[in-house]
Amino acid sequence: MSMTPDVVGQNEDQTKLRIRRIIAYVVLVILVFLSLFPFYLLIINATRGKVQNGLQFFPSGNLINNIKNLFGAQSKSLYGNIWSSFGYSFVISTLSCACSVYFSALTAYAIHVYNFKLKNAVFTFILLIMMVPTQSSAIGFYRMMIKWKLTDSLIPLIVPAVAAPAVFFFMKQYMDSALPLEIVEASRMDGCGEFRTFNTIVLPILKPAFAVQGIFSFVSAWNNYFMPRMILQNKKTIPLVLQTMKANIQGNPQVAHQGIMYTYMVLAILPVVIVYLALSKFIIRGIALGSVKG
Repeated sequence: MSMTPDVVGQNEDQTKLRIRRIIAYVVLVILVFLSLFPFYLLIINATRGKVQNGLQFFPSGNLINNIKNLFGAQSKSLYGNIWSSFGYSFVISTLSCACSVYFSALTAYAIHVYNFKLKNAVFTFILLIMMVPTQSSAIGFYRMMIKWKLTDSLIPLIVPAVAAPAVFFFMKQYMDSALPLEIVEASRMDGCGEFRTFNTIVLPILKPAFAVQGIFSFVSAWNNYFMPRMILQNKKTIPLVLQTMKANIQGNPQVAHQGIMYTYMVLAILPVVIVYLALSKFIIRGIALGSVKG
């Protein structure tokens, strides 16, 4: 029994669709492998001992010893208190993330809701600040911190996060897509003040945007090396400890313990992974809703 041209066409379309799906799955598997393979090697290296050259694809049995040595007396004498470095990084990342996201959303809310003469000029000025690199103002900022006697303090690493133009821009675009002005006007008619309106009505709408920018802000502060290196003297965050470990390995390759450094890196990544897994469901939805309207 011969098939009609329509049936033949449908079979060809289904075959092409299967081929496209297979290609897509293969590409996705390759991308996943390339993304996860460095983490796998990192975990494998965390189980290794001293000076072992070359790649190793199977774990060794030194992970427990590496953890003990990492928090031992010798490691403390070389790198300082490891627990303190986690504590400093966690405090800086958490508080700077909260300040950055909340105050950027508050600023975006003001630009989005209110109409005033210099509204467009203020918006443009904030966007221009995004183009100014942090390094260009570093010397002046450091001198100011010396004058205010705030060196070796966590305050200069937290408070400046209030001014985050990139986070502000994302929040503003998200509000343009997801926050109708009618909701704010209805809240005002019901007698709500501006801060109560923002905190009780607007913030729940901004949860996806908060989650997305919270991840980015937390990771950025967690991995920040430049500002802590310039401000802190006796305190050490995780990137500073890692740099010290790297310098120790390069300076004393025969006695340096590479396994300790890799173990420390694994432990340093865990908080970031936890934050990402907790908030990752909001990323795609938040970016889609917060994107610029065409």
